[in-house]
Amino acid sequence: MTTHKKKKIKLGVSGDQGSFSEEAGLLYANREGLNAEIVYSIDMEGVLSSLDQEKTDLGIFPVVNSRGGLVQTAFEAMGCHLFRLVDEVWIEIQQCLLAYDGVEKKDVIQIATHPQAISQCERYIKREFPDAKLIDWEDTAKAARDLASGTLPRATAVIAPARAAHLYGLTVLEKSIQDQHPNLTTFIVVSK
Repeated sequence: MTTHKKKKIKLGVSGDQGSFSEEAGLLYANREGLNAEIVYSIDMEGVLSSLDQEKTDLGIFPVVNSRGGLVQTAFEAMGCHLFRLVDEVWIEIQQCLLAYDGVEKKDVIQIATHPQAISQCERYIKREFPDAKLIDWEDTAKAARDLASGTLPRATAVIAPARAAHLYGLTVLEKSIQDQHPNLTTFIVVSK
């Protein structure tokens, strides 16, 4: 990867600010000594489209989780684009339950998050929120941002990284709610 070390590269991540994809992207850039500008592409399709259009130099997104299995949306996007596999990054995912300040677990009537987060926290959700409505969201950190902005109702909790709570002014109701410990996800780094 020495070709990218001198110049600033644009690294597309499949998440919003505060996402696990951003964390994986920053980890990769640091590990490789890259001068990277993060481009938030929200989903895998966005990452691969940005590469196709040469808006980014590299992309990173999750492909498999030790509990949730294959990330279906990643494989759907990969089937529509040509790309080159550059590297992979493994990170341990610590899912957290986030809500508005003052909202308690007993107040939560629905949970919004990425389907992969739902599958990683399935037993926890069934045990703690058996009657909560589950809403698929395109990204965990985007769910946190949308809750904070009022796009989601106040009685909604989101499952997202703890960093998203800090960024968007939410409260962490509970940490490390994933069903499996460690909860590892493989991210792949790709180029055009």
